[in-house]
Amino acid sequence: MMNVTETVKQLIIINVLFFIGTQFVGDPAYKILAMFFPENADFQGWQLISHMFMHGGLMHIFFNMFALFSFGSALEHFWGGGKFLFFYISCGLGAALLHTGINYYYFNQALDIITSSGFTKEQVIELLNQGKINTKWQEILTVSQFQNFISAFTGVMVGASGAIYGVIVAFAFMFPNAELSLLFIPVPIKAKYFVPGIVLIDLYLGVSGQSIFGGSGGGGIAHFAHVGGALFGFLIMWYWRKNQFNDNRWN
Repeated sequence: MMNVTETVKQLIIINVLFFIGTQFVGDPAYKILAMFFPENADFQGWQLISHMFMHGGLMHIFFNMFALFSFGSALEHFWGGGKFLFFYISCGLGAALLHTGINYYYFNQALDIITSSGFTKEQVIELLNQGKINTKWQEILTVSQFQNFISAFTGVMVGASGAIYGVIVAFAFMFPNAELSLLFIPVPIKAKYFVPGIVLIDLYLGVSGQSIFGGSGGGGIAHFAHVGGALFGFLIMWYWRKNQFNDNRWN
C-alpha cells in the first residue's frame, strides 16, 4: 500500500484533532462547527467548511480517514498537494450544496402548505428557532412531510464523507481496473463497477429514506451529501480529463 502523502496526512491530523477536541468540548463545538440549515439561527457561513472536519463517532471518523488514506494518497501522488486539496474541498462543498438543496425542497414544500393555512413564514421560523412547533402543522401535513420538514430544519451535517466520495470517484476515474473489496463481499470488484454501485445504493437510500442497516430515517446518514460529493467529483474529473489532460494517459 502506498505511504501516506503530505496533504492527506495533514488532513487526517486536522480531522483527528477536531474529533478529540469535540470529545472534550461536547455539544457547544457541534453547535458552532457542524453545518445547520441556513434558516436555522445556529447557521454560520464557516460551517460550509468546518463541518467537513467534524465527525459523529469513532467509527465515522475511522472509516472516513481510512478511505482518505487509502485513496487520497494515490491521487495526491499524481496530482500534488495543492490540486488534491482543491479537489477535496470542492467535493465537500458540493456535498453540502446538494444536501442543503434537498433539505430546502422538503422544508419549503411543507412551508408552502403551512403558510397557505394562515401562518406566515416568519412565524414558522421563529417558532422553530425557539425549539417549538404548532400542533396544527401535524394536522395539515402528512407524516412524511412533517418529519422531513422538522429534520430539514433541525438536522446537522458533519463529516468528511462527501469529500471522501469525491475522492473515491476520482480514484475510479484514474484506476478503473483496480480491484476493491468490502469486508462483507469476499470477491474483489473493479473500481469502475464498485464506485458507481455504492453511489447508486446511497441514492436509493436517500430517496427511500432507508438505512443500510434496516429501518427508516436514513440511520442518521446524509445520503444526498454522499451523492453530492460523488457528483461533484465526477464533474470535476470529467472536466479535467476533457479540457486539461488530453495528452495524459488514462488507464
